[in-house]
Amino acid sequence: MDIIVKNLTKKYGLQKAIDDLSFTVKTGEILGFLGPNGAGKTTTMNAITTYLIPDTGTISVGGYTLEKNKDEIKKHIGYLPEDNPLYEDMPIIDYLRFVAKLHSIPSSLMDEKIGNVIETCGLEREKHKKIIELSKGYRQRVGLAQALIHDPDVLILDEPTVGLDPNQIKEIREMIKKIGKKKTVILSSHILAEVEATCDRILIINRGKIVADGKPHELRKQISGNQIVKVKIEDVDINMAVEGFNAIEGVILTDILDKENKVFEIQGTPDTGLPASIFKLCAKNNWVLTELSPVEAKLEDIFMELTSIKN
Repeated sequence: MDIIVKNLTKKYGLQKAIDDLSFTVKTGEILGFLGPNGAGKTTTMNAITTYLIPDTGTISVGGYTLEKNKDEIKKHIGYLPEDNPLYEDMPIIDYLRFVAKLHSIPSSLMDEKIGNVIETCGLEREKHKKIIELSKGYRQRVGLAQALIHDPDVLILDEPTVGLDPNQIKEIREMIKKIGKKKTVILSSHILAEVEATCDRILIINRGKIVADGKPHELRKQISGNQIVKVKIEDVDINMAVEGFNAIEGVILTDILDKENKVFEIQGTPDTGLPASIFKLCAKNNWVLTELSPVEAKLEDIFMELTSIKN
């Protein structure tokens, strides 16, 4: 099911949590939803899941609109909120049976549905335990299982790996990627590496507005107006190399990556003709140029540039 958000606005008092927000998520796409605290991520997800009614704008999920088909939308959405509320005194199977009843799953299909999500979420060995006995990682798996119990077409995940160790994060990430092949997924996270590794597309919002939207490599090209290259040279004194690079107009030597092997990171403005300028410098001084490769901007740098508060 496609999700279409058009001109969404939500105010709390005088402050706009989301401000004329519009975007689309296609079926089978995993969208990474990024932004600093207070950017409007959770408000947007709460609106899509029908927990919150926006002031203006429209939301369509698989052709159903929030205004006319709120109850129908709920049937097609699975939601894992950030705080993952669970009934800790209940055994896993009893809890999933309880959630299945809330979704009006017929008794004849109950065991099958529970068995499917237990297998999908890797809960087989723990299924008879009470939730209070589980580690943080397994509680997240239970939260994901309850979001999947009714086999929704859309999955909304708010910080699904918060508080997990690296091994647990990897396991949940792989689980989401597998699930995302058949469903529409929106994933909110502060772990940028996780978003880059898991998501097909990244949408960054700040102060309730979209500031970037695209695949990771597309965002790097959009943001990095300056060229950045990695350069390796031989048979040269490192101080002479530094002096030579800094003498090129419009060029900044940003880092010496390896002093012993003479590896540098160099940045130049778009009109510098950076590769050609470096090649000419090396040819002029008889330096042996063994590497000249482009460096992509890091997602962390893109995020900071787009979401920093500029006075």
